[in-house]
Amino acid sequence: MSESKKILIVEDDENIAELLLLHLSKEGFEVTHCSEGHQGIEHVKHGGFDALILDLMLPGVDGLEICRFARTLTRYTPIIIISARSSETQRVLGLELGADDYLAKPFSMLELVARVKALFRRQKAMSQDLHLESGFLCVAGLSIDPLGRTVHLNQQPIELTPREFDLLYYFARHPEAVFSRLDLLNNVWGYQHEGYEHTVNTHINRLRIKIEANPAEPDFIRTVWGKGYKFSPGPRE
Repeated sequence: MSESKKILIVEDDENIAELLLLHLSKEGFEVTHCSEGHQGIEHVKHGGFDALILDLMLPGVDGLEICRFARTLTRYTPIIIISARSSETQRVLGLELGADDYLAKPFSMLELVARVKALFRRQKAMSQDLHLESGFLCVAGLSIDPLGRTVHLNQQPIELTPREFDLLYYFARHPEAVFSRLDLLNNVWGYQHEGYEHTVNTHINRLRIKIEANPAEPDFIRTVWGKGYKFSPGPRE
C-alpha cells in the first residue's frame, strides 16, 4: 500500500481480535486493538483513525454507542460493525446510527478485509469527486452539499445516514442514468456480492420516505422496471 491506513478494532473476543490483527496487518494497515467500550471511545476521540471495526456487545459501552459518538465528530471515519446479532433490526439500527457496513459473525476474514479495502476505495473516490465538484448540487428543490454532507429539500434540512447521503449524491451526479442494484452495490458500497441486493432496496425505500412527497409515486428516485433505478427529478408528466 502506498499509504498506511490506521484502523481501530474494538472487540472483546481475543481470538477474533487476533485474527483481525493478523489479516489486516498483513495487508499493510496499522492496527490498534482495545477490548472495552470506554477505551474505544477514548481511542476514537484522540487516535485519528481512518476506519473503525466495532463489535456490538462490549463491556462498558457497546459498539452502537461508539458508532454514535464517532458520528458527532467533525472528521468522517468509515465504520464496520461486526456482531453475533444478525437480525435485520440490528443491521438497520447500526446503519441508522451511521455505520457504513455490517457483518454478522461468523464471517470470513477475507471478506472483512475486502470490505475494508472497498470502504477506502469509495472514500478516495468520493474525496476526489468533492475536490472536483465542491459546489452545491441543486435540482427541483433538492440541494446537496457534498463538502458539508448535508441535504435540504425546499430549504428544509433532511437527516440522512452516511450511506443514504452517498447513495443520493451518486444518483444526483448521474441524472437519468439507470443503475441496477449490483451497479449501486459496486459504485456506492464499493463491493459486489450476490445476495446483498436487498440492502440497496432498503436504502432506496428509506431515501424515498425522506425526500419524496409520495414515496409510492417518487419524483426523484424512480424505478425502471426490469432494469433498476434512476434519478429523474421533477414531477411526472
